Amino acid sequence: MAADYDLLVIGGGINGAGIARDAVGRGASVMLVEMGDLAGATSSASTKLIHGGLRYLEYCEFDLVRKALKEREVLWKLAPHIAWPLRFILPHHKDLRPAWLLRLGLFMYDHLGGRKLLPATNTVPLDQGTYSKGLKKLFKKGFEYSDCWVDDARLVVLNARDAADRGAEVLTRTKCVSARRDGDHWQVVLKDLSSGTERTVTASVLVNAAGPWVAEMLRGVVGANNSSAIRLVKGSHIIVPRQFEHDRCFIFQNGDGRIVFAIPYENDFTLIGTTDVDYQDDLGKVQISQDEVEYLCKAVSEYLETPVTPDVVVHTYSGVRPLYDDGAKDAKAATRDYVLELDAGDHKPAVLSVFGGKITTYRKLSEHVLEKLKPHLPFKRDEWTDQDVLPGGNFNVLAFEEEVSALQAHYPFLDKTFATRLIRLYGTDARSILGKAAQLSDLGQLFGYNLYEAEVKWLVSREWARTAEDVLWRRTKLGLRLSEVETAALDNYLSAHLAELVGTAA
Repeated sequence: MAADYDLLVIGGGINGAGIARDAVGRGASVMLVEMGDLAGATSSASTKLIHGGLRYLEYCEFDLVRKALKEREVLWKLAPHIAWPLRFILPHHKDLRPAWLLRLGLFMYDHLGGRKLLPATNTVPLDQGTYSKGLKKLFKKGFEYSDCWVDDARLVVLNARDAADRGAEVLTRTKCVSARRDGDHWQVVLKDLSSGTERTVTASVLVNAAGPWVAEMLRGVVGANNSSAIRLVKGSHIIVPRQFEHDRCFIFQNGDGRIVFAIPYENDFTLIGTTDVDYQDDLGKVQISQDEVEYLCKAVSEYLETPVTPDVVVHTYSGVRPLYDDGAKDAKAATRDYVLELDAGDHKPAVLSVFGGKITTYRKLSEHVLEKLKPHLPFKRDEWTDQDVLPGGNFNVLAFEEEVSALQAHYPFLDKTFATRLIRLYGTDARSILGKAAQLSDLGQLFGYNLYEAEVKWLVSREWARTAEDVLWRRTKLGLRLSEVETAALDNYLSAHLAELVGTAA
């Protein structure tokens, strides 16, 4: 008897969503289960960069850097609404890495990854002109190079959406309670955490992409003894009022060998991060420590005329990176590359577990997972995800402003800020959200800033949003804009709307 699904993917972070999308696009029947919200843990807590990882060159991780650099323009083209180029300035600090070493590293950075559209590295003066404002006067020059930005949580959701549009079943708030081999299939018990009901499904292959819970999933749910070790490393970020008038990002060298980014964020803010702290506490209660806040403030204040102090921090977020334990002494030196462990001996149904990885290389990771699973899955197509754009991304990478203008022309009641936000989040799907609206009041209830009922309903029906947190911190970043009262009103609306949907379905 055939299994219900060819592949069941456990974990709705970037790796799980990417694997599900790739597999269903090759013809496999796929189910993806996530015990919380999509991107609810590590995958929404990154520095939100598509980058090669300049500092990884110091650890001789040339293959990882090359692989990541090649993905920058690929992902930009696949999702030009949620990904775009950034220029980074690395101020020269004579007491840290020497200038010749930085030039060598940036030369390699420019030439390892097949760069075509992104501009090359150059030297910029920091004691005069636009980039000098805000920096201490002792910094005379800097090295400017290219990387890309991505809305990490939206990247996850769009991969899941595309997987669902191609036929995958995507279940959020659903926990994998147990998975046991039964002949040539897996018997998997799933629990709906909203209703408490359980169901059993069968699958030919399991992929364990549970992120920080990957080892726990193997031991406690699958009942396997994995050989690979995982190193949990917490990374934290702070968000402060905007520190610079220009659109450049800074990458600051710190005295302990780490680097800290200061990145323009959501127009009015600056994102500062990240830390690297080994973590052994509750994975459900990850938060920044006061020491980390002070560390990040001190690190950037070494470079800024006006110090950043903990009292100006408007928001923080933290995530735990499930790194493969390569035995590195310091967390900052642990490899960011991924390791795939396949258990498929003795003709038993296979389970593949994902250790480590970074958001930049999720698409290549997905391809490598499916390459390992080729003998076990009925693929009808080879690699394809480097060509098919993600939902809403069907426009030219250089035509973002034209998309904004076209949306305003079609919906004259939108101001530039609102239209830009909609294109940045949804791309060409913005028109589906706005529908036949002829004025703002046609969009329904206003929850705050420019978040209307029409957008919220879209996020519920098409993007699995269920709570105000889902909407405000993962699908959008409007949690920075809405008050506590407005957030509570949104939560109340969502509860009533979801109850109505359940009643209608019944």
